[in-house]
Amino acid sequence: MDAERFMKELSSDRYYQDQIVFVKHIPGKAAQYGEITPPLDLQLEQLLADRGIIKLYSHQAAAISAIRNGQHTVVVTGTASGKSLCYLIPALENFIKDRETRALFLYPTKALAQDQLKALNRLCEGLSVIQPVMGTYDGDTSVNTRKNLRDRGNFVLTNPDMLHQGILPKHPGWSSFFSHLQFVIIDEIHSYRGVFGSNVANVIRRLQRICANYGSNPIFISTSATIHNPLQHAESLLGLPMCLIDKDGAPQGSKYFVFWNPPYLDQTKTERKSANSEAAALMTALIRERIPTIAFTKTRVVTELMYRYVQDQLEKHSPTLAKKIRAYRGGYLPEERREIERQLFEGELLGVTSTNALELGIDIGQLEACLLVGYPGTIASTWQQAGRAGRSQEESIVVYIPHQNPIDQYLVKHPDYFFEQNPESAVVDPDNPHILMGHIRSAAFEAPLAANDCYKFGTFAPAILELLSEAGELKQISGKWYWRSPGFPAAEVSLRNISDNTFSIVDISSTPNKVIGTLDEASAYQQIYTEAIYMHDGETYFVKEMNVPQKISYVQKIEVDYYTQSITEVQITTTEKEIESNWRNAVIGFGDVEVMIKPYLFRKIKFGSRDSIGFGKISLDPSFMQTKAFWVIPPASTLHLVKEFGREPIEGLLGIANVISEVLPFLVMCDTGDIGSMVDQMNNGAPSLFIYDKYPGGIGFAQRSFDKAEQLFTAAQELIAACTCEEGCPSCVGSPLPPNPQLDPDTTPKGRIPDKEAALIILHNLLELEPYIPSSSKNSIAANVEPDRRVDYPPLVRLPDKVEQQLRQKLAVIRRKRNDKH
Repeated sequence: MDAERFMKELSSDRYYQDQIVFVKHIPGKAAQYGEITPPLDLQLEQLLADRGIIKLYSHQAAAISAIRNGQHTVVVTGTASGKSLCYLIPALENFIKDRETRALFLYPTKALAQDQLKALNRLCEGLSVIQPVMGTYDGDTSVNTRKNLRDRGNFVLTNPDMLHQGILPKHPGWSSFFSHLQFVIIDEIHSYRGVFGSNVANVIRRLQRICANYGSNPIFISTSATIHNPLQHAESLLGLPMCLIDKDGAPQGSKYFVFWNPPYLDQTKTERKSANSEAAALMTALIRERIPTIAFTKTRVVTELMYRYVQDQLEKHSPTLAKKIRAYRGGYLPEERREIERQLFEGELLGVTSTNALELGIDIGQLEACLLVGYPGTIASTWQQAGRAGRSQEESIVVYIPHQNPIDQYLVKHPDYFFEQNPESAVVDPDNPHILMGHIRSAAFEAPLAANDCYKFGTFAPAILELLSEAGELKQISGKWYWRSPGFPAAEVSLRNISDNTFSIVDISSTPNKVIGTLDEASAYQQIYTEAIYMHDGETYFVKEMNVPQKISYVQKIEVDYYTQSITEVQITTTEKEIESNWRNAVIGFGDVEVMIKPYLFRKIKFGSRDSIGFGKISLDPSFMQTKAFWVIPPASTLHLVKEFGREPIEGLLGIANVISEVLPFLVMCDTGDIGSMVDQMNNGAPSLFIYDKYPGGIGFAQRSFDKAEQLFTAAQELIAACTCEEGCPSCVGSPLPPNPQLDPDTTPKGRIPDKEAALIILHNLLELEPYIPSSSKNSIAANVEPDRRVDYPPLVRLPDKVEQQLRQKLAVIRRKRNDKH
C-alpha cells in the first residue's frame, strides 16, 4: 500500500479534524543471512526450496547451530520473522535420520496448535521418506487419533492444559513417546506470565521429572515476542540455562505508525468522540481501498461493535465489500473460528475485527493495515499486534486510536515515551505456595517424590510435603513420598485461573435450537444475564433466561438499536494485615483481603450515539474471593488540607485509584484486568486506597505495588499533572467507576469525574513535593498551606502461618468436594 497517499487523502477529507497528532516512519531493512555447518540434508533443503526458502536468516542459522550443539535455546525476534523454522528444521532433520524421533510442541492456545499443524503438513508434503506421524492432541481430538498419537506419534502438538491434565497423569500410556523424546518446543513464551505462567512453569517441572524417569533428556526450544527480559524469563519458566538468539535477520518492509486522537465533541474539551466510531470510519476507508486490515480491540463487546459499525458503513457503499469482513474473538465455537482463519489465510476476507485472540502467531495471510483501538496493555503486546500488518517486505500502516482514559491519552501525547520505552518484563512466580501445592500433589500422583524433586520444586516443597502428609494425602516410604489419596489432583488445578464452569449460549429462535457460543463463568455474569443483549457475529440476541444451575443462557435473535453493559458493585474487607509501615508521611500496608463482586444493574446503550436509554436489574448472587492487597492510608493532615481548599478527599483518592490501576502495568507486566483498585473508608477507620490481585490467594502484583510505592505514586502524579484540563477529565483522573475488562471503554457513565485538583493536593503531600495549590485558590489560600531437617532433603523452610492456614483450608475443601462426589 501507499501509506503516505492514504494519510494525505484522510487529512484532506472535509470531515478531518486534525486527528493525526503524530506519525513515525520506521524504515524497512534488508535480510541478513547465515550459514550452518554441516549443511542441511538434501531432502530438507528441497522441502524449503519448494516453499521459496533458499537461504536461512541469520537468527535461524544461529538457533539451529545452537540446538545441534545440544543447547536449550530461546529465540526472540519480530513477528513473521520465521521463528517456527528454528525448531521445525531440527525436528525434521532428526526425524530424517531417526524415525523414532519424538517432539512435543506446546502452544498457548488450541487454535495456534492447529494452525501450526497446517504449516507442518505443508512443509512435509514433499518428504520422500515416510511421513512423520503428527497431530494435535487436545479436547477436540478424536479417540482414535489420540491413541495413534500416544502409540506412534512423532510430533505431538498440544497446549499446557492438556499436558497438565491429559498427558502427564497418564504417562504410562505415553512410555514410548517419553522414552524417545528429543525436543520440547514451547512457543510464544511471553504469553506465559502471571498466574498462567507460574502454573506452566510447574507443569514443565513435572514434565522434566517424567522425562528423567523414562531416561530421556530433551532439548527445550522456546520462542518469544520482544520482551525486556527474554533470557531471564525463559530460564525462570523452564528452570534451565538457555542460549539467547535475539539478532533478527528477517527483512522488514517500511511501516508508518500513526497516532490518531479522536477530536473533542465541544469547546469545553472534556469529552472526545468515540474511539470505536473513529476506528470504524478508518477501517471502512481502508476496506474501500481494498487494503487488507485487522482492527484489534480490548474487549469482546468492542470487537462486535466495530464489526457492526463497519458492516453498516460498507453496506451504503458496496454490499459485496460488507461481506468481506468478520469478527473474531473468544466465545465463538471452534469450527466458526477455524473457518474465519481459513478465509483470512486464503484472502477471501479484506478485514477482521478481533480481540487479542489473533495477536499470537496464527497465519492469517498478508495484511497491510492494523488498527489498535485502545492501548493493548503492554508495549510488548502493542508491537506484537502492530506486527500483524506488513508480514512481508511491503509497506504497511499501523494506526493507534486511544480511548479517553489516562494511559491511552498519555501515550498519544507522549509518543517518544512509547517508542523509546523498553518492552515490559514478564513475571512468573512458580514457588508461590498457593500455586505450588496443586502441582506437588499432581507430581506425587504421577510418580513418587524423592529428595532431588524437592530441590526442583523450590524452597517451600519440603514444608508442603509435610503438610500433605499430615492431611493424609502422602505417605513417606523408604525416603520417597507416595500418593495415597483417592481422586485426580490435576483436575483440581486450573492453569489459567479461569472457572471450569462454562456457560453455553443456546439460540432458541433457530430450529432446532443450537449452541452459538460459550463463555466462562466470570464473563457470563457480565454479558449473558437475563434481559441482556448479547452480540454474536454482528447480530443482536436477547437473553430470555440465564439458567445458572444448568450453565445455559437461552437467547433469541432480535433486531434492536442498543446493547447492554453491566454495572458491578465491589466491596473489600481486610482479613489480616501482614505488613504495615510508614512511607513518607503516610501508612502503607499489605495483607489478606476478601473481595465481594456483584453485578447488580445493566445499562442500555444506543448504538452509535452511546446514549443511555434505560436500566435494568441483574439478579445474581455475589461471588467472594480471598486475595492479597496493598493499601495506602493518607494522614489526617493530608485529608484536612484537601478540605481546607473546599474539596472532597474521597474524590481525589478515586482519581488516584483510577490512574494507578492504569499505571501499574508499566511497572509490573500484568493486564489491567489482573488488578483491581478502589477507595474504602470502612477497613482502616479512614479513607484508604486499595490495590488488590484479582486472583485467589494473590499472585504478587499487590506485593510489588507495596514494594514500588514510591515509583507508583510518582508516575501517577506526573501523569495527572501533564494533562492540560483544568478541573479533571477522563484523560487524567478518569472515570469514578472501577474499570471492567468485559466492557466498552467508550461508554463510561457520564456522571461526575473525580477531582483532579484534590488528587494533586494529595499526591504532592504524600510525595513531599512543593505544596500544590488549586488554581482557583492560589491567591486566597496559599498562605495557609504548610509544607526440621531430613538427611537427604533440603532444609525445611516453614511456610508463613497465614499461608499454611490457607493451604490447610484448601485441602479441607478438596477433601469435602471429593467426599461429596463419592
